[in-house]
Amino acid sequence: MTGTTDRAAGPRAYEAVLASIEAELRSGELNIGDRLPGERTLSEKHGISRASVRDAIRILDVMGLVRTATGSGPNSGTILISDPAAGLSSTLRLHVASRHLPVADIVQARILLETWAAAAATERPLDEPSLARAAELLARMDDPALDREAFHDLDSQFHVLLSTLAGNAVVSAMMESLRLSIMDYVRHSVTTDEQWQPVGQALRTQHHGILDAVTARDGELAARLLRDHIEWFFTQTSH
Repeated sequence: MTGTTDRAAGPRAYEAVLASIEAELRSGELNIGDRLPGERTLSEKHGISRASVRDAIRILDVMGLVRTATGSGPNSGTILISDPAAGLSSTLRLHVASRHLPVADIVQARILLETWAAAAATERPLDEPSLARAAELLARMDDPALDREAFHDLDSQFHVLLSTLAGNAVVSAMMESLRLSIMDYVRHSVTTDEQWQPVGQALRTQHHGILDAVTARDGELAARLLRDHIEWFFTQTSH
């Protein structure tokens, strides 16, 4: 068949593919790691153009549900994956940039997620490899020669890593999706070395206190220190 036209509704014809894939994932007909049929097959199955099929695949890619690769090997084609943070992250960053998601709301969301995760982590078996990785991140941040951009990246990794200790996949995905938005507001809050020096030193001290509390399995203290840490930075840099 050539030149298939969209029998599905208008400009959103690609939604037929999205709805079908969702239904097949729910039913178990499709599973993570499966390869989707080719453009022509999906076009004929749903009565839409191949351009609409490509639109659907692009949307699934942005949502973190497929990986596409050219070639003829076992990893070629469109493969179903699950990377929930990918779609959430790009969406959040754009909405924060549009100023319809206030930074204050991002800060409050961080507090809710991170304080809960810190308390929950202390009720689980000690994850020594992750704690060692967190300590390594702090050691790298303690380097006085580290530039602000590198610090912000390590800082966001530290907070995301702590949130994973709670063992909640949804919270971990949400924190990972917030990571770039957090980096953006942190980066734009302190723009000169003169401003950064006292702020950076305070953040280093606070980070060590938080990790010490988590390592000591004092969830209440860890949650309080995290709240104080996040609120302190926002208060210091939001005026």
